[in-house]
Amino acid sequence: MKYLQHFPLNISRIHFCRFNHNHNLSGNLPPLDHAKAIALQVSNCTNLTQLRQTFAHIIRTHFLESHPHSFHYNNISRIYSRLDSPTEALHVYITMHHAGIPPDTFTLPIVLKAANQNFDHILAKQVHGISIKYALQKDMYCESGLISLYSKAGEFENARKLFVESTERKLGSWNAIIGGLSQGGRAKEAIQMFISMMETGLYPDDVTMVSLTSACGSLGDLNLAVQLHKCVFQAINLEKSDMLMMNSVIDMYGKCGRMDLAYEVFSRMEVKNVSSWTSMIVGYAAHGHVREALDCFGCMREAGIRPNHVTFVGVLSACVHGGMVQEGKYYFNTMINVFGIRPMLPHYGCMVDLLGRAGLLDEAKLMVESMPMKANVVIWGCLMGACEKYGNVKMGEWVGTHLVELEPGNDGVFVALSNIYASHGMWKEVERLREIMKERKLAKIPAYSLPESSD
Repeated sequence: MKYLQHFPLNISRIHFCRFNHNHNLSGNLPPLDHAKAIALQVSNCTNLTQLRQTFAHIIRTHFLESHPHSFHYNNISRIYSRLDSPTEALHVYITMHHAGIPPDTFTLPIVLKAANQNFDHILAKQVHGISIKYALQKDMYCESGLISLYSKAGEFENARKLFVESTERKLGSWNAIIGGLSQGGRAKEAIQMFISMMETGLYPDDVTMVSLTSACGSLGDLNLAVQLHKCVFQAINLEKSDMLMMNSVIDMYGKCGRMDLAYEVFSRMEVKNVSSWTSMIVGYAAHGHVREALDCFGCMREAGIRPNHVTFVGVLSACVHGGMVQEGKYYFNTMINVFGIRPMLPHYGCMVDLLGRAGLLDEAKLMVESMPMKANVVIWGCLMGACEKYGNVKMGEWVGTHLVELEPGNDGVFVALSNIYASHGMWKEVERLREIMKERKLAKIPAYSLPESSD
């Protein structure tokens, strides 16, 4: 509870804007009607400005003091979370905690969702303790929220322990552990957990299948992909859109290298969103199908679908694979000037890689220096690869300095530099690097390959 007690209730972040009294929320309504009107006003907020104005009114009128019920706190916190403001959602719960109002079955799932959005893993154990204190730990929404949060924190043992100790495992808990394992890079364990779930007689839903197809994609197991595709049809709910599942299947086939099967699923979709198109573009780009990726992007624009930042990662990756420098520059500028998308590290990484491979090292260097954020190991590595390819000693040394700062134990930097020196016959420098590697006890780690099989 120490963390909750000292969590700052940052009232200054709440915008005390002039409240619109045309809503008649503070008029001469009976107490019950007034409370309903306030709750309705909170629920109807469609943006943070509206919600902050409403919350400011609630604070000014001491509404929560005259209506000390968990429902009103839950309602405000839920809408903050829905509007992607998890910190403020947590502030509301802490206010409720300080007011001495105990949580109910709706409170902790809302708090756990906000903590998940905010990656606040410290809060997980504290909420777990609170759930035990108020005998809410067996509530299926609270249980699944805790499993999910522990998994995202990388605490798989705690997540698994909570799951194993559950006496009545509902589908939500199975989905939480399967999704946590899949997102945590434990694809095989996620698949095995799914098999265990099926053995209990439970049937998967769309959430289950999205997690499983993601896990299968990371394994690259085509046989498993085909089997899971059959399960997807069984999980489809005809009463609601199956777009999310279909998009995940496209992504799965793309990662397994079967763009023909991905296209077959894509072409049969009656409605396609930005994720549908992006999955196809990224899949084509990943496997070097440059023209197909760029043609798909053109069709996407003709269909009136607005691309997002992930779409442009796929487009720029395609340009990298095709060595299409001018096209890459065009799409990079289009992303910024036409669609108003601010470049992120992956976009800069693609451009640096594209320019470097083409031998335009000065332009690549300028791109790195003009970035609004620090380059990561991947970007420096791309530039180092270009320096090695073209034997650029001066720039190779400059890049090497940055790489050594980021990864002092990375032997690859010294190997690349050594190759650059050797290409120019600078054998004294080669020997010097070998001595440095001996002093630091750096050795080239041998690589290996491991075939995957679903058998």
